Amino acid sequence: MSRWRRERGFTLIELMVVILVIGILAALVAPSIFGHVSTAKEQAARAQIELLGAALDSYRLDNGSYPTTAQGLGALRREPESGPRPPNWRGPYLRKEIPRDPWGQPYVYRSPGQANPWSYDLLTRGKDGQPGGTGEDADITSWQ
Repeated sequence: MSRWRRERGFTLIELMVVILVIGILAALVAPSIFGHVSTAKEQAARAQIELLGAALDSYRLDNGSYPTTAQGLGALRREPESGPRPPNWRGPYLRKEIPRDPWGQPYVYRSPGQANPWSYDLLTRGKDGQPGGTGEDADITSWQ
């Protein structure tokens, strides 16, 4: 056998080709994966808003009204000590602490709401934390 056949290993060119192929595959797959991450965060925000909405409805059934804006979502975990005291608080209405939105920001809660003056507004401002926006920056609300 020749000397070249006895030595095993890869040449520099072979290694560069493998690295190039891996880089091309990563460039093709990464946008798809990151697109799914933003969709998953939007779906998680919608699910959390639904969960918080159900807890708010339970609070209203027990007490006749939703927590005020000043009492906030915290009234779902601990009986409010400020504002109009709930007459029949049977909480906590959530098993765990109030979650932050998938982007790490607190949910915006207003009662009475601007969009829903007869009940409440519950929303997240999206990734940018600013009103409005498109895509991952869009607001996700309880009424849409």
